[in-house]
Amino acid sequence: MPDDIVNFGFVIEGQGEFGAVPLLIRRICNELFGIFALRTSRPVRITKSRLVREGELERAIRLARLINQGQGPVLVVLDADDDCPAVLGNALKTRAAAITSPHGVSIVIPKCEFETWFLAAAQSLSGRRGLREGLLPPPDPAAIRGAKEWLSRNMVPGRKYSPTVDQAALVAAMDLNAAKSCRSFDRLCREIERLVAPH
Repeated sequence: MPDDIVNFGFVIEGQGEFGAVPLLIRRICNELFGIFALRTSRPVRITKSRLVREGELERAIRLARLINQGQGPVLVVLDADDDCPAVLGNALKTRAAAITSPHGVSIVIPKCEFETWFLAAAQSLSGRRGLREGLLPPPDPAAIRGAKEWLSRNMVPGRKYSPTVDQAALVAAMDLNAAKSCRSFDRLCREIERLVAPH
């Protein structure tokens, strides 16, 4: 692989994120940083309950590096749920640093869920994927525990949010700059910029 191509590896937890996370990273690289020479490898999917166990994060990162042939950074994305993102993130970062260079891995933990970023960008998703017209973001998207349910409540009758059906499509349509009003999404963008920077 040419030296100027960035090859991302991923560790994710949800079925919907399997397609959504690589697409999101391509959009961030293309639209925010003008980086088009990149590839995204097949994500490693592992549940959060397993990932937090000793040795499982390390195994997942090693597998992601194996899949991308050790030729690019690995991004780990998992929901905070009821955990403190800073506490959980620091613990996982310490474990990751023990097995790989800090320049080669990043751990991003949305508070509370990946879908929180959709709430922040809700206006740009109005009328899409069954979401009602005139949709506006809630005052503090990151404070909502149950972003998936919020999306379902704001869909037209007969529609319910499904990560496997809707997540990648909403990633393709969301306003990235609007989503940056969430600290965790802004951090994701800064981490992507750090990972693709020459070292």
